[in-house]
Amino acid sequence: MGEKRIRVGVVGASGYGGMDLIRLLSLHPHVELTYVAGNHEESADIPEVYPFLPAAAGLRLEKYDPERCRERCEMVFVALPSGASGAVAAELWRAGLRVVDLSGDLRLPPDVYERWYQKPAADPGAIEAAVYGLTEWARAELRDARLVANPGCYPTGALLALLPAVRAGLAKRGHPVVIDAKSGVSGAGRHAAVDRLYGELQENFYPYKVGRHQHVPEIAGQLDVPAEGGLLFTAQLLPAVRGIYSTCYVWLRDGVSEADVRGVYAEAYADEPFIALAPPGRVPELKHVRGSNRCHIGLFVDQAAGVLQVFSVIDNLVKGAAGQAVQNFNVMYGFGETEGLTVQPLYP
Repeated sequence: MGEKRIRVGVVGASGYGGMDLIRLLSLHPHVELTYVAGNHEESADIPEVYPFLPAAAGLRLEKYDPERCRERCEMVFVALPSGASGAVAAELWRAGLRVVDLSGDLRLPPDVYERWYQKPAADPGAIEAAVYGLTEWARAELRDARLVANPGCYPTGALLALLPAVRAGLAKRGHPVVIDAKSGVSGAGRHAAVDRLYGELQENFYPYKVGRHQHVPEIAGQLDVPAEGGLLFTAQLLPAVRGIYSTCYVWLRDGVSEADVRGVYAEAYADEPFIALAPPGRVPELKHVRGSNRCHIGLFVDQAAGVLQVFSVIDNLVKGAAGQAVQNFNVMYGFGETEGLTVQPLYP
């Protein structure tokens, strides 16, 4: 592709995911960031409102204007809240732009979306056209995609952990897949709420949306199991800013050993630049991936119980949102998949 630079916009830059998009895209060698719109009616120079993004100097945060966006951009990332994001993504897609939507609006069939999100569904044609962009498992579809539904943060961590085992047929029929997932508070968005105040969350820990979390049908659909009866998912809130730790349980078919499991995962992720499998006896930690587009996975088979435990960690704002969106962009345009995503994890 030579030195070609794509004129790119970000709509929804007032949220944490949008901010991380600016951080990553402003340093991408094949991107010219030409348009940045906020979630509301903001109007200010980026360094003025986000002094931690010096590479975005010269850009201005402005109110979303579809005509201005179309004039300035070839491709747009939309990172608005669910219920608003899908409509904007569909509008820009129908106007001829390539679009990656980071909300849940284009990931589910309309009837399923309305049941679990309790909001009107987006444009059915856009939903049908959107490619589900779990990059490692969707490259063939992404190369020609004009509209991409970026996976949710919890689904990304859980699906990367589970798909090798499930698609290889290692799971025992008749047993639900169990996912115990814990997220940093940034996954809840950038708005005020009592339960996310420092005094409420610090030294605290609790589950939320038990039995009704909107990511349940998304995960179940990709695993090809029923959302009710085939999957038990619990989301929990950590007193941390970033990261998702998913501990997943899969009942194995009789005779499946840990060596069998490790062979399946090693083959599935052998050439993946962002996925690392922990050696036997080691498990991943949140700080091993913080700030990066990486996913670390650990495996353990309890032979007595016949259960596989899979541990995965991601940064919810990077691999679970902005980073995966940029990774999808790279595949869509034929760039090297790691372009703009070589940032190393922050430790400690």
